[in-house]
Amino acid sequence: MRLSRFFLPILRETPKEAEIVSHRLMLRAGMIRQESAGIYAWLPLGLKVLNKINAIIREEQNRAGAIELLMPVIQSADLWRESGRYDDYGKEMLRIKDRHERDMLFGPTNEEMITEIFRSYVRSYKDLPLNLYHIQWKFRDEVRPRFGVMRSREFLMKDAYSFDLDAEGARHSYYKMFTAYLRTFTRMGLKAIPMRADTGPIGGNLSHEFIILASTGESEVFCHKDFLALDAPAENVDFESRAAMQGVFDTWTSKYAATSEMHDAAAYEAMPETDRVSARGIEVGHIFNFGTKYSEPMKAVVNGPDGKDVTVQMGSYGIGPSRLVAALIEANHDEAGIIWPDAVAPFNFAIANLKVGDGATDAACEKLYGELSMAGFDVLYDDRDDRPGAKFATMDLIGVPLQIIVGPKGLAEGKVEVKHRRTGEREMLSLDEVVNKFATKKG
Repeated sequence: MRLSRFFLPILRETPKEAEIVSHRLMLRAGMIRQESAGIYAWLPLGLKVLNKINAIIREEQNRAGAIELLMPVIQSADLWRESGRYDDYGKEMLRIKDRHERDMLFGPTNEEMITEIFRSYVRSYKDLPLNLYHIQWKFRDEVRPRFGVMRSREFLMKDAYSFDLDAEGARHSYYKMFTAYLRTFTRMGLKAIPMRADTGPIGGNLSHEFIILASTGESEVFCHKDFLALDAPAENVDFESRAAMQGVFDTWTSKYAATSEMHDAAAYEAMPETDRVSARGIEVGHIFNFGTKYSEPMKAVVNGPDGKDVTVQMGSYGIGPSRLVAALIEANHDEAGIIWPDAVAPFNFAIANLKVGDGATDAACEKLYGELSMAGFDVLYDDRDDRPGAKFATMDLIGVPLQIIVGPKGLAEGKVEVKHRRTGEREMLSLDEVVNKFATKKG
């Protein structure tokens, strides 16, 4: 993408309403624009990051055996009355009426709707287990939306829902999503620690929040230091093996880790002081096993092996992609701006032409832009006739991992400068070396 043709409305001043780093940087970098309290438009740069996060989520959900569908944002209130949650959910639910005076709502979650879809089509235990997921916008009318997309009213959610014949099968489904979440966050460059959590209005008696440690986190969390060194399951982990999934779960729950709501001070203080970690944390995922909380009142049953009807066991599993964008920035930034992990960066390379209109620099930039793009990279070419300092500041602010600086001085020696955004390391390479070195790495 040529920057002269891209829509990147960068702000020079820090907006006064932005309280935390991610909100400030997302506004300054032209990723989002607030349209009303807690509701944001996603501008092209922000949308590119959001789409890359969604792609990783989809790959790991599919790998774990979940199947994607898409449910509507507007739901019938009748479904929620059937489950018993319509009056219990509170003012966070946006209740509306259509032109025929039917009670509707802007979905804050989808347990009722997915249960209604399941019971309409699945009749036999032979069709289980089943896990259905979608990535869809949600709305919760927060009393005080703040921190940008970290706590907004409208947000994007990946929610998956599992259906099993018995409690043992439901546990296996839970462990599969537990494992998929560990892999998902690791691929994004995040260390997410699963912590025992309160089930809240979703319900159930087994729940974990996936927490990344960050000084700007919303709540205090407590865990054993060994979690910081644990490696996520490998790509070839066998999701169908109950022993393998139990092993992953046991490894990641064998030591103390809990949110403030579930904190057991006595158990925590029983650990050696050198093993204790007390920090602020940001929730990036939440999973629940809630048994028959929805399937029983909504009569989601299948014909069992003995010919009798069995009420299915359910679980739900959420990741907030829009919230993840902010969480990634909170964990990856410096004074100059964002430092994206490679997997979610909006662009892999930024090329800065320091002398637009000069034949040699123009030709070198066009060569790099064309060849890196052909190699499958997302490349941003700053072809604006602007000061070098402004170009450097833009590249640092938006967090492109590899910056290629092309100027007459370096080209006189047949070289361009490559700057690594995360480390600040710089190296002088020829044009062919740039393409060969990084295209090989991508392949």
